[in-house]
This record gives sequence, C-alpha cells and structure tokens, in this order.
Amino acid sequence: MLHVDVMDGHFVPNITIGPAVVAALRKYVQVPLDVHLMIENADDYIPAFIDAGANWISVHQEACVHLDRVVQHIHSRGALAGVVINPATPVGTLADILDAVDYVLVMSVNPGFGGQTFIPRSLGKIRHLAELRAQRNLHYRIEVDGGIGLDTITEVVQAGAEILVAGNAVFGRGDSGHNVQQLLQAARSATLQKA
Repeated sequence: MLHVDVMDGHFVPNITIGPAVVAALRKYVQVPLDVHLMIENADDYIPAFIDAGANWISVHQEACVHLDRVVQHIHSRGALAGVVINPATPVGTLADILDAVDYVLVMSVNPGFGGQTFIPRSLGKIRHLAELRAQRNLHYRIEVDGGIGLDTITEVVQAGAEILVAGNAVFGRGDSGHNVQQLLQAARSATLQKA
C-alpha cells in the first residue's frame, strides 16, 4: 500500500498535501491508499479524502475529541479506520476503542518530519498492543511509522508490528526499488525468527 501523510501546520509543525493530491495519486496507483491524518478536526475532512480514493484512514487519538464518532464516520464511508498514538501517548488511552478499529498506528518518532531517529521505547508499545490484541481476542493490525530502516526493522517486527511505514529508508538514497526489496527481506527474516 501507499502511506500518505497529511499535515495541517496546526497539529504538527508542517504542511503537506490534501484531498486533491490523493485524488491525483489514485489515478496512477492501484494499491490501497493509507491516509494518515495528522490534522485537527479530522472528522470534517474524512468524506473528501474517501471521495479522493483513500482506502484506509487513520486519525490521532490526541487530535480527536470524539474518537469513537470519528472511527464510526470512517467506517460508515466504507474505509478501514485506524487510530494513531504519538510517542508520549500511552497505549492505555486506546483501551475503549481497540475493539472498533482496524489498525493501530504507533508513531515511533514525533510526527511532522521525515528522517528522524526511531524512539526505542516504541517497542514496548508495540508489544503491549500485541498482548492486548491476544488477551481480548481482537483483530486490529499494528502499524509503525518513523525511523524504520534496516537497523530497526527486525526489532519492530519481532515486537509485533505487521505494517511498516518507510520513507527515508526507501527514498533517502540509492535505488528505491532495491531499498524496498532489502526492507522486505529483512522483515520476512524477522517474521521467521519470531515464529
């Protein structure tokens, strides 16, 4: 899938793209679009992003006053709903929403800028989410965004992550296709080691 970071310059100190760019991407890619809304008032923009072609939409727990309503809104429009937590937000804040989401995105860097270093305590959050999923017989997937590279991917996968967002590790230098293949190989190897 293609992960699309949407930033509003308010919730995070950067401004990126909106629904028009998502619509343009949809014309050229057939893979699911995983739209990560790092914005305030996300509920107001859900219809526009889904109409533009988003298949998955994630919103930040920290930015949504009525998180359950936002998750229901995403589902009502036919998309998969995810909830995101920042590095300083405990997993426990999601206790009452985990049964309603399709995935949980753990930010392993502070949101807003690419190329940051992975925050190691994120591994504990990933493990905690995997344990809660097993204990409560839930089915959400665990996604991780930030600092994913060949030096971090094994630990992240072994902690329980299933979806990895890689930007700098793919596009930072060298051939992006080759970089993706190396990351996939490392992730598969880590999955086999875990089993």
